[in-house]
Amino acid sequence: MGGQVFGKLAFVRNVVYVRLSQYEQRAFPDFWAKTWNGFKRDFNSVAPYAGPFFLQAYVLYLWGEAENIRLKRKNPADYANDV
Repeated sequence: MGGQVFGKLAFVRNVVYVRLSQYEQRAFPDFWAKTWNGFKRDFNSVAPYAGPFFLQAYVLYLWGEAENIRLKRKNPADYANDV
């Protein structure tokens, strides 16, 4: 057992290792296509459940902003008799 290097401890017969050269591979094959398809798949699976809640929150936000602007306005009837 002495003298053997780690990684070469066993001799295996009838096993074929197929490897591609790193120079023959593309670094990120179809990266954008797979990313876009994954995003569409994830969005389409979540949107029916999360969409109504976000829509309600957005409508509530718009109403709150409009109500705040309306309440901050001065009432002209309060100043009608000022000299």
